[in-house]
This record gives sequence, structure tokens and C-alpha cells, in this order.
Amino acid sequence: MPNFRKKNALPTALEACDILKRLGSEIYADSSQKEELSQKAFVRYGSIEQITQLCDFVIAIGGDGTILKASRYASLYNKPLMGINTGRLGFMASMEADELENLSRLKTGDYTVEERMMLNAELVCENERTIYTALNDIVIARPYSKIADYDISIRGKTVSSIRADGIVFSTPTGSTAYALSAGGPIVEPQLECIQLTPICPHSLFSRTILFSATEKIEVRHFAKEFGDIYFAVDGKENISINSKSVLSIYKSEKKLRLIDIKGNSFFDAVNNKLMNSIKG
Repeated sequence: MPNFRKKNALPTALEACDILKRLGSEIYADSSQKEELSQKAFVRYGSIEQITQLCDFVIAIGGDGTILKASRYASLYNKPLMGINTGRLGFMASMEADELENLSRLKTGDYTVEERMMLNAELVCENERTIYTALNDIVIARPYSKIADYDISIRGKTVSSIRADGIVFSTPTGSTAYALSAGGPIVEPQLECIQLTPICPHSLFSRTILFSATEKIEVRHFAKEFGDIYFAVDGKENISINSKSVLSIYKSEKKLRLIDIKGNSFFDAVNNKLMNSIKG
């Protein structure tokens, strides 16, 4: 699953195809990418759903957004996912574009697989129930950074009333994404919890809250305008929430199986990709 809008994604994908072919692998890609991969006659095509069901593992080539997109399909069909970074940060990527020789480890089994927790956002509106799943985060906000009041409750009891530009509910994986920019802590991926981080809170004392992964958190808002508050799932869907709706956040039964092909730890990524800009 390459993102050809990313610099170097196309040559990286073509080289990866050649290496995997030499290793005896069958290679599948989305039908929309036939033109870019036309010189590789051995590549087979189908819809993303079809090829994900068929495969043994998924390779995402691009940045973290590409890995997030691929994670939807990989987690749905319980397939391990590996990222090759051709983007800016590539925090979840297992390797960089100049390290493709490591693809041989997929054949030998010389890699580890980490299970990453995911979140469900369940929206109940006028007796209709819809569930969305996120690997990184679920962000609730009004357009144009308008402030709003949010009520956070668990088991019918109010935990906090927050006045802010919005709220980020994140997994430990998502703690290094939007939640980090909003002032939240870095959480080790194996520590399963649900992180709530206010966005620009109108308070001197509003801070990140960590909830147990067993909790179901309910969110209501008090904006008068219908459809004036939205939530986004991993930065994609923008779903309207009216004041009569209830949005519940809880741990998903789905998990992402993320391949670590080089033995890099989470803390290596923090040090090399987040701290280097500080070190200079």
C-alpha cells in the first residue's frame, strides 16, 4: 500500500517489488495503482479489501498517514503491518527507504510483531448507533477553533467538565501524535490506557487524564448550533455531533499487529525521531 504522493515512494515501491519477487513472494496492489506499477508485470491487483484478505502481511510505503490508512484494513483482517518511511517522520515505520535489504527478514521470520491497542468511538444519535475505530486518536472540536463546553463521564458520573477548543482521546500509539502537540505525555505502547488531552483549555489547571483501558468514557457537549461540533477518527472522517448525541470512547476488540523488522524499540524512535531536533 504505497502513497505515491510522497517523495521517493514510487522508486521505493518498485525496488521493494523486485526484492520481494526475488524472495519468492506474490505481490498484490490496489487496482488504482496499475499505471505506477505497470513495469512490474508480476504484480497482481484487486480492491484493498480483497488483497488484504489474501495477503500474509501488509507493507505501507509513505509516512505515518499512510500507515494509519493501511492499519484500518490490516486490523480489520488481523494481518501484520510493516511501514517503510518515505515521509517526514515515519514514527511507526519499521525502516527507512534506504534499508530495503531488511525485507529478506520477512521471508526468514527474523522479526517481531507488536500488538497495538485501538479505540472505538461509538456515536448514538436518535437511536442510531455507529462505531468508528482509530489507531491514533479521536479528536472532538468545533471549526475555526471556537471554544465549547464538554462533559466527560464514566458509569453515569461526571469526571470533568472541560471548556476548550477541543479534546483529543488517544491510544498509547497516538500519544506521540496530536496529543503530544497538545501538551500530552508520551506513553509507552504496551501500557494500555485511554488518554484525554484538552486542546487549548480555558483553564490554568486542565491537564491530560489517563483512564484505564477497561473504562467506557461518555462525552456530551453543550453547543447550541446543530452540527457545530465534529469528531475525526485518525484525522479522516469528520462526523457531526449534535447536543442530543452521546459519543462513547472505549478500547476496541481490534488490535493492530505492527512488524518491527530491525529490532528498534519505541524508545529508539522517540530518541531518533522526536529528540534529534532538540539535540541539533
